[in-house]
Amino acid sequence: MAQGHVSQDEFFTQLTSIIEKKQQKGHGSVFLTQKRLTYDPAKPTTTSEAVPGDPQSDLHPTLPLPVIVRASDGETQSKDRVKNKDHVKVSTIVQPDDLEAFFTRYAEVCKASMLSLRKRDRKKRKADKGKKKKGAETGEKKG
Repeated sequence: MAQGHVSQDEFFTQLTSIIEKKQQKGHGSVFLTQKRLTYDPAKPTTTSEAVPGDPQSDLHPTLPLPVIVRASDGETQSKDRVKNKDHVKVSTIVQPDDLEAFFTRYAEVCKASMLSLRKRDRKKRKADKGKKKKGAETGEKKG
């Protein structure tokens, strides 16, 4: 897939197609990551009040920082450890002014994809816990 960042509309289109592909397969993971996009160290992004050499100086930016959001289908390697040509990665940069609208739409896409999830079967897990408790109550001592 393309190495550069795509527009927000293209990001949501590709994210939806990644999710649909995984749902058609019946299994698989979609990895969603987001983090603050840092600027070039040559540009001053911290306040003038920051102490030189302060390791936390990046906590006081002068400008609001954009966010980079990435989505990946999680298929980096095939079974024989060769790079998978079908691996899909997509990313977009969201400016601080657009964050609220972006995350509203992001949440809608994620919620819509979760409707098809099956509820986990916890019966087996509860039965295992009951057996462990009964064994502990008998109190056999090891000597």
